[in-house]
Amino acid sequence: MQEMKPIKEGKVREIYDNGDSLIMVATDRISCFDVILNNVVTKKGTVLTQMSKFWFEMTEDILPNHMISTDVKDMPEYFQQDQFDGNSMMCRKLDMLPLECIVRGYITGSGWESYKKTGKVCGIELPEGLKESDKLPEPIYTPSTKAEIGDHDENISFEQSVEHLEKYYPGKGKEYAEKLRDYTITLYKKCAAYALEKGIIIADTKFEFGLDENGNITIGDEMLTPDSSRFWPAEGYEPGHGQPSFDKQFARDWLKENPDNDWTLPQEIVDKTIEKYLQGYEMLTGKKLD
Repeated sequence: MQEMKPIKEGKVREIYDNGDSLIMVATDRISCFDVILNNVVTKKGTVLTQMSKFWFEMTEDILPNHMISTDVKDMPEYFQQDQFDGNSMMCRKLDMLPLECIVRGYITGSGWESYKKTGKVCGIELPEGLKESDKLPEPIYTPSTKAEIGDHDENISFEQSVEHLEKYYPGKGKEYAEKLRDYTITLYKKCAAYALEKGIIIADTKFEFGLDENGNITIGDEMLTPDSSRFWPAEGYEPGHGQPSFDKQFARDWLKENPDNDWTLPQEIVDKTIEKYLQGYEMLTGKKLD
């Protein structure tokens, strides 16, 4: 069997060319603060792929997605090995748009830090007197540019996103920026309402979009995973401080508390991280990971 090499490697995902489609493999790598840690988190890649599949199917009424199949039997021979079972997705090729489309329904993380200093997040004026983890009156759209591995994404205003897209797609910047904003907020509202019924608050998340062969905006990459979102338990939610979570915030917190970490988590933190990922997956999908 001929070994295949990825045509692109991200912090977590590897992309393989399959002729008229792509194979996206979510590895068990974990990144925090845009750095790939020295640990692997077993089954993490499977959680990311299967959770994305769940949300892609739920939101097909809003816009198309890039997923073709996650069934290992549909994959080329090389990807029918056990190591790819559950963590791989065959998907359509897209011209990926150069933005991270971030939506915030609650004030936390970098948004909270910005609000404390300026009363704004990405240029958006917010009400006075908000506490950490407060729900916002309405979700806000705060895009960022995409950074290369090792660099940090740059938060930008909506107006700057128009200019940014215009550089890549002359004459289309405003149209694409408005569609990305509207799709992002629509997706978030539908999925956040569903998640809340299952006992999970989606505090914020990010989406990535591309153009299909007909120029239609299509959602790609991953969707509403613990890597791309903040998931909080609804039970016990209390503004005024940080919240417990079902995502990698647990690992981030340990790294911040242990600055001499050499980008390596102790095994107990690794185990706790996948435990949280699996708990969030089971609550949202209603089933255990295959």
